[in-house]
Amino acid sequence: MAYNIEVHHLRKDFGPNTVLKCIDLAVSPGDVVCIIGASGSGKSTLLRCINQLEQHTDGTILFHGVDIKTPGFRIAEYRARVGMVFQQFNLFYNMTALENCVVGQMKVLSRSRAQSEEKAKLYLDKVGMLPFSNAKPRQLSGGQKQRVAIARALCMDPEVLLFDEPTSALDPEMVGDVLEVMQELAKSGLTMLVVTHEMAFAKDVAHRVVFMDEGVIAEDDTPEVIFNNPTQQRTKEFLRRILRPKEPSA
Repeated sequence: MAYNIEVHHLRKDFGPNTVLKCIDLAVSPGDVVCIIGASGSGKSTLLRCINQLEQHTDGTILFHGVDIKTPGFRIAEYRARVGMVFQQFNLFYNMTALENCVVGQMKVLSRSRAQSEEKAKLYLDKVGMLPFSNAKPRQLSGGQKQRVAIARALCMDPEVLLFDEPTSALDPEMVGDVLEVMQELAKSGLTMLVVTHEMAFAKDVAHRVVFMDEGVIAEDDTPEVIFNNPTQQRTKEFLRRILRPKEPSA
């Protein structure tokens, strides 16, 4: 089978602390993979290693079968094809929404301004942000910023989009708008790797759910298996905690 991304025996140390331990993961074209687990389990570090924002300590990451640490491998082009949407948006605050979506295309993909603006407007429209093209991030809500960040990533024509807890910094009423955009992207066939605490999204949208615990992949299966019949005790305990009905407020 052809994979977009393969991770083999990945380890990541921060000083004396090993945060990722022998991670193996393969992502096929069109896969929507949700990664769940407690804070500190290594979920975000895994994404950051895949995107090479963090250098892995050991193991290999393959993109279409090529080791991304091969001499001469073009990391900037790779990051365009394996885009990332961050928890804190990471927009340029001195630029408008439109400029945020244009600058990477011109610098990395060598597109003309006209081509870049056309693509930017297409994707800003897709995420419902075209009317805010000339707004700067400080004029936007959290949900609007995240939708601009998604449009910016899409402008690079990625094969794979990595989402690092894209809704965790948002007010509850804004979460739905961003999840709706992500759901539409999943339907379009985009390959997505999503670190999330949104269990309903993982259950309804993912093809696979990966449960991480203390730096390892404890379980990797369909949403049906993970949520209804997990095999690992620690998966069961995590889901029991996170899906426990909330006490009604007084």
